Amino acid sequence: MSAVDDYIARFPDDVRAILTAVRRAIHAGVPDATEQIRYGMPAVMLGGRYALHFAGWKNHVSLYPVPRGDEEFEQLVGPYRSTKDSVTLLYSKPLPVELITRIAEECAEQHG
Repeated sequence: MSAVDDYIARFPDDVRAILTAVRRAIHAGVPDATEQIRYGMPAVMLGGRYALHFAGWKNHVSLYPVPRGDEEFEQLVGPYRSTKDSVTLLYSKPLPVELITRIAEECAEQHG
């Protein structure tokens, strides 16, 4: 098991399923990325540099840093932004898998 697998395994079954889906959605957007734990949370790495972190919390999963994008991207992400550079996805709401993949793609584009 990887360190990210260990991180996800710490959570209850329902949250574990959500974190696994988030992980898959990120890798759909950046299939060549690697993973490691940074600052106690999973980080998706591109070219040896971090691109996106995800973390499970009591009531939500967060993604960060989520870069600013064009107007279309901001319209998609806006309802989920909790701060300037993070996105909060409540466990009680349907998981926006396509949006997570799009966020990962945007991160990859901006990392060049």
